[in-house]
Amino acid sequence: MIKHRGLRHLALNVTDVSRARDFYERVFGMRMVWQPDADNVYLTSGCDNLALHCGSKGTPGAQSLDHLGFIVASVEELEVGYEWAQQNRLEIARPLRHHRDGSVSYYLRDPDGNVIQVLYEPSISTLSIEGC
Repeated sequence: MIKHRGLRHLALNVTDVSRARDFYERVFGMRMVWQPDADNVYLTSGCDNLALHCGSKGTPGAQSLDHLGFIVASVEELEVGYEWAQQNRLEIARPLRHHRDGSVSYYLRDPDGNVIQVLYEPSISTLSIEGC
């Protein structure tokens, strides 16, 4: 089993990253953590991480989910989980990678093809949230 601290990361495809960023900041009080380029921005509420990625608009009623993410407590736990996933022949969508913002992750696919990011994210991975 992959050890994790919860589902505190979500990534959405949006048609206008700037407009979506403004919405989530204004409506939910989120703040920007990192914007590597005009097509991607990462926001936080303090305990959660929301990634907004420029993508195509879906049909009305269709979901715009890019991927979901499970947060892990440390890079070491992430690496152990990655080895476990490989040993158990899970479908690796993207291999383990260290990102410029200090996060580390890899991506899996569930049996229906949904993409799941297993993520160490420095600003939220170490938070202690009661009941988690």
